[in-house]
Amino acid sequence: MAWSDWHREPKSARWLGQWLIGVMTAGLVLVAGSADAANSKYASLVMDADTGRVLHSVNADQRLHPASLTKMMTLFLVFDALDTGRLTPNQRLPVSAYAAQQSPSKLGLVEGDTIRVDEAVLAMITKSANDVAVVAAEALGGTESNFALMMTARARKLGMDQTTFRNASGLPIDGQASTAMDMAILARALQTKHASRYTLFRTAKFTYEGTTYGNHNQLLKSYAGTDGIKTGYIRDSGFNLVASAKRGDTRLIGVVFGGVSPGARNQHMASLLDRGFRQFLIADVPASAGPVVAQAAATPTVASRQTRTADENWAVQVGVYRAVEPALDIARKAQQAAAKHLGTGEVKVFAMEKVRSSARYRAQIVGISKEQALGACAQLKRHKIGCFQTKPSDGVEVEVGGS
Repeated sequence: MAWSDWHREPKSARWLGQWLIGVMTAGLVLVAGSADAANSKYASLVMDADTGRVLHSVNADQRLHPASLTKMMTLFLVFDALDTGRLTPNQRLPVSAYAAQQSPSKLGLVEGDTIRVDEAVLAMITKSANDVAVVAAEALGGTESNFALMMTARARKLGMDQTTFRNASGLPIDGQASTAMDMAILARALQTKHASRYTLFRTAKFTYEGTTYGNHNQLLKSYAGTDGIKTGYIRDSGFNLVASAKRGDTRLIGVVFGGVSPGARNQHMASLLDRGFRQFLIADVPASAGPVVAQAAATPTVASRQTRTADENWAVQVGVYRAVEPALDIARKAQQAAAKHLGTGEVKVFAMEKVRSSARYRAQIVGISKEQALGACAQLKRHKIGCFQTKPSDGVEVEVGGS
């Protein structure tokens, strides 16, 4: 139905459409991990990190409790101080009685202890240590309350207009609130304004005084391409997560507020990111395609795609690239690695519509059965080659030389 014809539909049909939209929205909230479809803590957002374009948004401007996502701003100000020389990585910060008495999660620092700045950074990123967040706050603001004012002021400069900070850790406190949109803005600012230090968010584990702490962000291990950034939980917020993942030339930032468990939150984030990457037609494959194949034609030409029988009209896709050569190379590698399933297929590269004015090429092995496609993907994943089964591309085939 055309949008222009909607107003002509009977009220009953219009009501049915509204009801279906409501059911779909409620389902999304339930997937987020809430047993209650009216979960007031839930919000989510997916953003293209390169452009700031929002690809998905549900309640993204609703002010909610950020929990330990707050430490992203604490770290931002520490990084600012490192840039200006106010702090140095080996500088030792004193631990006050107030810092030592913070609630878990924490390192268990004792009044009179000191901790190096570089250790403090990793403790906040991995362990999400509340005592360490206060140590950093007192070092830069004198008191945590003064530091919170600095945090809010910095947030305003970054465009986080709906965020107010009251402490450095994210522990429960009246008046502290942010939004999924503002947290995405903050994550993007960390990636751009502190690019060299942003890489610390992918730290898998941190050892302090003989004890090793794993990163709370389990997507670093379970979701391909994840490079950060922060988890959070208090009872009033549910389980929150800001995640960033890069595949091919595309990096996405995802935000989820209000999960009822870490697992449900992580699963929902993975689903949101998957949908986001599909909008860019980027396959689930590592960014590196290996060496360029010398036999590839220097100037691709367009050829028609052959018609297959129904049983053979399946393909596997193993990557999307900006050039023909790496797309061809990964397809050939995949065919060799899963020769049992793909040996009868044909390597094809299909030109896609341009994405952000840049050419893209799909790497596929076509002319196989669905059973072969499924078996090939299972085998290729064991070789760490991303793969999914599909129908052959509707795009134009690029004719490439060599065999």
